Amino acid sequence: MTSIPRVVVIGAGSTGAATAHDLALRGFLVTVVERGEIASGTSGRNHCLLHSGGRYAVNDQESARECISERRTLEEIMPDLLERNGGLFVALNEEDLAFKETFLAACEVCGIPARELPLARVRKMEPFLNPDVLAAVEVPDAVFEPFHFCLAFLATARTNGAEVRTYNEVLELRTEGGAVSGLKVRDHRTGVTSMIGADLVVNAAGPWVGEIAAMAGLSVPVTPTPGVMVTMDVRLNNLVINRLNRPADGDIVVPQRATSIIGTTSWVVEDPDLIPVPPDHVSRMLACGQQLIPAVAKVKVRASVAVARPLVNKTGGDSRNVSRTFECFDHAAEGVEGLVTIAGGKTTSSRAMAERVADVVCAKLDKQVPCRTRETALVSYRDYYR
Repeated sequence: MTSIPRVVVIGAGSTGAATAHDLALRGFLVTVVERGEIASGTSGRNHCLLHSGGRYAVNDQESARECISERRTLEEIMPDLLERNGGLFVALNEEDLAFKETFLAACEVCGIPARELPLARVRKMEPFLNPDVLAAVEVPDAVFEPFHFCLAFLATARTNGAEVRTYNEVLELRTEGGAVSGLKVRDHRTGVTSMIGADLVVNAAGPWVGEIAAMAGLSVPVTPTPGVMVTMDVRLNNLVINRLNRPADGDIVVPQRATSIIGTTSWVVEDPDLIPVPPDHVSRMLACGQQLIPAVAKVKVRASVAVARPLVNKTGGDSRNVSRTFECFDHAAEGVEGLVTIAGGKTTSSRAMAERVADVVCAKLDKQVPCRTRETALVSYRDYYR
């Protein structure tokens, strides 16, 4: 091991980018390898929602608390990247209306600011909202642009010496004496294959973490769980519009720049690279979106996409009921040193995920440096290209 430990981070999505930033800030020599472009996996095709935690307040309070805490932190360290437009949870029928008090109580328990708004005011805020809504609760949701989100973390990591290698696919993990000591990559632009040595490797490959772990004969309980999202060609709402009920298919419309994104379904696949976009899922999203915003029926579809969430599912239960929290796996417990996996979570919690795995890296490499990412403002995402 060199005097300054070298850590290789696999994956340049939100988790890998935030991890590179944290480790570089703590003084490690960091190399990020990504088989495609930055944010070309799950992070680049997500819902663009910076969660208030309201979506999970009733059924998944650990995730809800993580989301509201991290939403506040990200507002401090990357204010120029967020559209702090807020969100509404709206009741469309009596069942939704009956859920309102449960929702408000759960938000209070989780520390999520939530208040019911007068419907007359809501209709002025959201003129295309279903006029028959029975109630509306405001929460501090926000919106971000995923590519810029990841670039900001990586740009800041590079100011602290990190190297980012895009289009470098991991072919194998090199092991010596029961420990991972590096990896073999192929540069898809040049076709050149090379080895990268490492004192420790962080597996932050999202729904592909299982494939990376398998290279060392390991397994992680991550289930690739896709969801279909449909993007409309016009921005129909100012705030994030959620259905006031437990999470279900087609219960949210997120405004993103000049579009609105309806989502999402949920099922399980074996291979996160082979995800179909079932036509019936698209139809379901459009039908559900019309219930929230009837004008969806009059707007062209810009795109439909399906991407896998990397859910940590140890029980094999229904994906809708799996917690959206995250977990760090030190594979030394399974007899393989030098490899740590970070999985689960949301883009909203990527900084916290990075802090967790960086703490593990510090403990393993005997480098006692505290985390400073909560108070360190990120440089502009534009600096990545300067």
